[in-house]
Amino acid sequence: MSPTSPQDTRKGFALFLLAAAQFVVVLDASIVNVALPSMGRDLDIAPENLSWVINAYTLVFGGFLLLGGRMADLLGRRRMFMAGLLLFALASLAGGLAATEGQLITARAVQGLGGALLSPAALSIITMLFAEGKERNKALGVWGAVAGSGGAVGVLLGGILTDQLGWEWVLFVNVPVCLALVAMIPGVLPESRTDGDRRFDAAGAFTVTAGVALLVYALVDAPSAGWGSSQTIGLSIGALLVLAAFVAIESRSKAPLVPFSIFKNRTLTGANVTAVLVAMSLFSMFYFITLYMQFVLGYDALKAGLAYLPLSAGIIISAGVASVMTTKLGFKPTLVFGLVLVAIGLAWFSQISPDGTYVGDVLFPSIVAALGLGFSFVPLTIASVTGVRSHEAGLASGLINTSQQVGGALGLGILVAIANSYIADAGGAPGRPDPVALSDGFSAAFLTGSAFAVLGAILAATVISTKDSREAREAAQRGDDVMAPAAG
Repeated sequence: MSPTSPQDTRKGFALFLLAAAQFVVVLDASIVNVALPSMGRDLDIAPENLSWVINAYTLVFGGFLLLGGRMADLLGRRRMFMAGLLLFALASLAGGLAATEGQLITARAVQGLGGALLSPAALSIITMLFAEGKERNKALGVWGAVAGSGGAVGVLLGGILTDQLGWEWVLFVNVPVCLALVAMIPGVLPESRTDGDRRFDAAGAFTVTAGVALLVYALVDAPSAGWGSSQTIGLSIGALLVLAAFVAIESRSKAPLVPFSIFKNRTLTGANVTAVLVAMSLFSMFYFITLYMQFVLGYDALKAGLAYLPLSAGIIISAGVASVMTTKLGFKPTLVFGLVLVAIGLAWFSQISPDGTYVGDVLFPSIVAALGLGFSFVPLTIASVTGVRSHEAGLASGLINTSQQVGGALGLGILVAIANSYIADAGGAPGRPDPVALSDGFSAAFLTGSAFAVLGAILAATVISTKDSREAREAAQRGDDVMAPAAG
């Protein structure tokens, strides 16, 4: 098949649509951070409640990902992708028009639901459109570059929009983008869904959504409520009990929401466990870098956003190289290499000082961490859908997204608690920007994040199947155009 054939052109345009939608979802998770102070002033939101502008999105997004992935398999992947985009656009419009704290937080929660519907649907469509091997590796390289850079670009774009147009535009900007994507989808993306029995496991859907949402809520609110508080302990126990009920329901269901046979695929299971640790180490990186630049180096929001440009460029470049490296070496060695780079970058960040500079303390560790992120995210995504049966593509996509969300919430909660502890020991307070105390706290958080990355590299090297990685590499090098059979 010629590289310029109509089929290739259509696939390329389809990939553009899917990656653009995922970019909006990832972007939205960070673009709002810069606008929080302005939102608080305009809507009279108490400082202790501002975090719920972020948490409402995270909570619903993380809680509904598995359900969204399975709905894509059962009801139609293109249909759920379009529904998620429309819901995301409407919620963004409502959020920008919000006149009260409650309206804004509610809109953010609905945004999270839209993201939970479209994100696993988009990734599962990629697995259906692009054959496992070289073709899919290239597609996921683009996906990784776009999605991985979304967090950094969000900080920059959030600073520009808030500074020039007002906080409302960090939400309004989603509306025309999402509507344009929806208009283009019918002529580009084919519909696909599971054939045969499509009974819906309502009890399983309710329990897994409630269990994951409770767990994410317990984790994101733990830094303010206290890790040893009755709230955190009670919610965590409640989440585990609900998830235990989910396991019991699924083991007896004739049409389970999550067939446990999927976990016989060793590579899929290993990728999801590793994803938790990757998210624990990386998701909080942007949070602490931003605080360091604003509270220690004295940057305003716009300057801090511009400082992320090298990191964004590093992610885009490394993600493209990672897809080629995965084809030549396999996803396992590429992933381990990426996690080692992440560990080095975060360990380098731990050397920040209160009288530091951008070039000396931020630029070079940012580049190393960015390269590590690209080399980690792409092979991890490839591993998470390797050998997955076509009728479980949405489920596998929901699983890897859920692992990342839970890991991100858990990592941020742990690292914020560690940072605050060191800040207090150094004579500072979390709400009072003392450069020396803040540098001590952020340094401890970065070093702990580096340890998470090291543990992730060890798990990737020992848990993910070497055989699957080798077979995927050989198939990619042969240019096979068939999906690999599911393990187990």
